[in-house]
Amino acid sequence: MATPEPITPDTKDWTWVLERPCPECGFDPATVARDDLGPAIRDNAAGWPPVLRSAGATERPRGDVWSPTEYACHVRDVHSLFAERLGRMLADDGARFANWDQDVTAVQDRYDLQDPAEVGPALGEAAERVAAVYDSVPDHAWSHRGVRSNGDVFTVETLGRYHLHDVVHHLWDVRPT
Repeated sequence: MATPEPITPDTKDWTWVLERPCPECGFDPATVARDDLGPAIRDNAAGWPPVLRSAGATERPRGDVWSPTEYACHVRDVHSLFAERLGRMLADDGARFANWDQDVTAVQDRYDLQDPAEVGPALGEAAERVAAVYDSVPDHAWSHRGVRSNGDVFTVETLGRYHLHDVVHHLWDVRPT
């Protein structure tokens, strides 16, 4: 099968969502307590199986917009990436992270060909792994820092909110219209 039309890369700086509500999906960082991160990630993961069982889960609504399955692959990988970054921050206050190009990953890993029946359980497992890490963060470690390749600095707490917005927003992206 041919590679689908490329997705226009999202080059927006989404860190603003740590300061104010998202006007698209409604996520409000001020309403998320750090102790709620793990449960919120689990709740979000529970919303994906119905999406992936729906008719058209592998179909793009437009050629340049991911299908629900492609979004779910991305969310699965976001959970894995954030689990790795979170672990590094907890072990090394000031950890530095290499750039992750989500669009390159989508093409290389052929998100467009992945089976929603396999993606759903994998997303749930990845969500559970990272949620368990958030659940176990000791009080003193919430302020540990991590630095992205572009210089953005996060604490464990702000990384969690940023992470949660990402997955909430993507479930919003695939909502029935």
